[in-house]
Amino acid sequence: MTATAPFYETKTLAQMTRSEWESLCDGCGRCCTLLLEDEDGAVWRTSLACRLLDLKTVRCGDYANRHARVPGCVKLTPDTVGQLGWMPDTCAYRLIAEGKPLPQWHPLRTGDTGSVIAAGISVKGELISEALVDEDDQEDYITGRVL
Repeated sequence: MTATAPFYETKTLAQMTRSEWESLCDGCGRCCTLLLEDEDGAVWRTSLACRLLDLKTVRCGDYANRHARVPGCVKLTPDTVGQLGWMPDTCAYRLIAEGKPLPQWHPLRTGDTGSVIAAGISVKGELISEALVDEDDQEDYITGRVL
């Protein structure tokens, strides 16, 4: 008997069902890290989390309404994934779009959502909410250049 390959190895992002698409998210929270862009177009990562990110669960606190509540929240689609150079290189959406395999620690491979934390990929315990920082002080939380 031959095992069937998992959907993420046989389908493109555009071919996935909504459920399959959503299951690609490993819950690392990296895409919910506040990014700042300077006047030269450089993009900088901070140690600040989107105000909607629940820092205990590393999940969006209002996923269904995130785009309405956070105007800068990017709507990830099969068409936009390749255009977002700031997406983490460990992101399953990015990896699939680039024809690369999911890492061994990904929950779809391990069956354990805690594998992301165990692998040191999650932002759990590393960020503070942007809601606690005055907008004028956000640049004080820059951790490195993204683009």
